Amino acid sequence: MTARVRRIYADEMPLLLALREEVLREVFELAPDADVSALLEANRRYYEARLASGEHVACFAYEEGRILGCGGVCFQTELPSPENPSGQCAYLMNIYVRAHARRRGVGRRIVCWLIERAREQGVGKIYLGSSNTAKGLYEKLGFAEMGDMMIYAGE
Repeated sequence: MTARVRRIYADEMPLLLALREEVLREVFELAPDADVSALLEANRRYYEARLASGEHVACFAYEEGRILGCGGVCFQTELPSPENPSGQCAYLMNIYVRAHARRRGVGRRIVCWLIERAREQGVGKIYLGSSNTAKGLYEKLGFAEMGDMMIYAGE
């Protein structure tokens, strides 16, 4: 596989949103007729603001003009700490490879490309959420479980 990864900009919004919809429908197992128009509009607003400011960098993996997958990195700042003196964080998200291109190194290329973007920004902490399927890949790339993290799910 000779997949290449490139940055996506706001002027490619229709393509970016089309792939985002594909990701949402597959990952969240949405029905084909589920109305995601409001969610896509919220994603459009997010991308317009954060791609322009550099708070989010999006990418596509492609081969011979065909999109194979995508990914993004959201840059954030937290309180500086001994484990992250700069306070700069990168949350890798929306990492997705189309079914026909899976298990051929595309996901690895996307994640490595996103890590490079984070390192260029001087980020001290890089994290992501993982599906069970992708966990092995992320571990091979140096990610480890953050066992002390919790998410608020309500009362």
